[in-house]
Amino acid sequence: MFGANSSSLFLASTVPAWLFAVVLVVAILVVGASAFFVGRFLYVKMFKKKIGDAEQAIKIMREEAENECRALKKEAILEAKEQDLKLRNEFERESKEKKAELAKAEQRLMQKEDVLDKKEDSLLKKSDALEQQQKNLARQEGEIKKMQEKVNHQHDLMIQELEKVAQLTREEAKKLLTENILDEARHDAAVQVRNIEQTAKDEADTEAKKIISLAIQRCASDHASEITVSVVPLPNDDMKARIIGREGRNIRALENATGIELIIDDTPEVVILSGFDPVRREVARLSLEKLIGDGRIHPARIEETVEKVRKELDQQIKENGEAAMFEVGIFGLHPEIIKLLGRLKYRTSYGQNVYKHSIEVAQLAGMMAAELGLDVNLAKRAGLLHDIGKAVDHEQEGTHIQIGADIAKKYKENANVVNAIMAHHGDVEPKTVEAVLVQAADAISGARPGARRETSTNYVKRLEQLEQIASSFKGVDKSYAIQAGREVRVIVKPEQIDDAQTLFLAKDIAKKIEQELEYPGQIKVNVIREYRSVEYAK
Repeated sequence: MFGANSSSLFLASTVPAWLFAVVLVVAILVVGASAFFVGRFLYVKMFKKKIGDAEQAIKIMREEAENECRALKKEAILEAKEQDLKLRNEFERESKEKKAELAKAEQRLMQKEDVLDKKEDSLLKKSDALEQQQKNLARQEGEIKKMQEKVNHQHDLMIQELEKVAQLTREEAKKLLTENILDEARHDAAVQVRNIEQTAKDEADTEAKKIISLAIQRCASDHASEITVSVVPLPNDDMKARIIGREGRNIRALENATGIELIIDDTPEVVILSGFDPVRREVARLSLEKLIGDGRIHPARIEETVEKVRKELDQQIKENGEAAMFEVGIFGLHPEIIKLLGRLKYRTSYGQNVYKHSIEVAQLAGMMAAELGLDVNLAKRAGLLHDIGKAVDHEQEGTHIQIGADIAKKYKENANVVNAIMAHHGDVEPKTVEAVLVQAADAISGARPGARRETSTNYVKRLEQLEQIASSFKGVDKSYAIQAGREVRVIVKPEQIDDAQTLFLAKDIAKKIEQELEYPGQIKVNVIREYRSVEYAK
């Protein structure tokens, strides 16, 4: 061991260090180059193998694609041949059919030509016969003309002789005869019209009374009790000060939130709410009652309570509309119309609740339609919606009739329902019998005892207008409005009006009343003519 170490030390000491390093680097480069070429050779060999495999796969795929293309080409050729054969067969079949049709058409044309030839021969024969008849007629016409001239001459001679005997000209005699005939015809017509009208009235009155009495008997309704203001009771008079609040801030907040005027006067333990909008008045009433019950009355609490009550009332209005719809038995109304129906519960007309009035009209119209065998659903629907315009007539311009018709058109109601709404006060002519029944039901509901309230001033004014209209006609001596304005009795001057003229006078008075007055139900015009002869025995 000592000898080996000694030789190494000897070489290290004899060989220079730089030469040793060079040899070492050369040896490393030779080894690296050998490894690189061996690796490159192996990589190229492997890459060539992959290329060969890929070329083989491409060749196989190309052969498969060519085989598939050949198969598809064969199928396409076969399919084209089949399609061509099918088209040829269809063309041949259609050609045969066309040829058959053409043959038939040609045969029909030949038959028509034969028929036309026969007709032409017949027409020629008839034209010859007509020429001969025209000649005969011309000859006969000449003979008749000569005879007519002879008759006219004799007629003129006879008229001259009659004028001499009667001592009247032809025109005077014609005028006298015409006047006599017209007087007799007018009298006979008046008598006949009176008899016919009386018979028709008796029969119609009997049937109408039967139907109306049956409808009224089956429909029970409340008396008018609604008013145009709302009264809220208070637990004590001290509550008035709390409602007013410091410097009136509470009452101002409540009026601004509801749009309703609060009247707080000396009346003990009550507050009066006044406003044109019935829904707002109801919101104010319910809000005030809740505030009184809660005891906390200040502006913030007032606004919160009013908003809550308004939402609750909207829901209640919708439920009211649905209840009316179900009570009458009508379905399929638009949701907005249902809401408007519910608003009618807070609307009154002459003290009558419009919501109950609409239900009553729908029921009456439906009952009468059932008795007459008409469309019950149409009559009920039109009756329920006839006053729908009153739900918003305080918000929109126009009559409740026009507003209601516009609402019905907007929500796609039946044209017959729209006509019934427009015709229920006689503004337009009713197009259906159901519209007439709605008119009658509306009059019954408004005119029944206890349905509406009327002030004494309006009542007296209506009676005076009735008497003035009746007295405005020539020949009327006196007129009296009786039975609460349901009848007007007219006494005529007998020396100016005869019995036949009383019929026409009654019609004229009734027509003028219809044009100038508004009234529920009907008014009977009773014309009385009395002639008295007075003489004294001395």
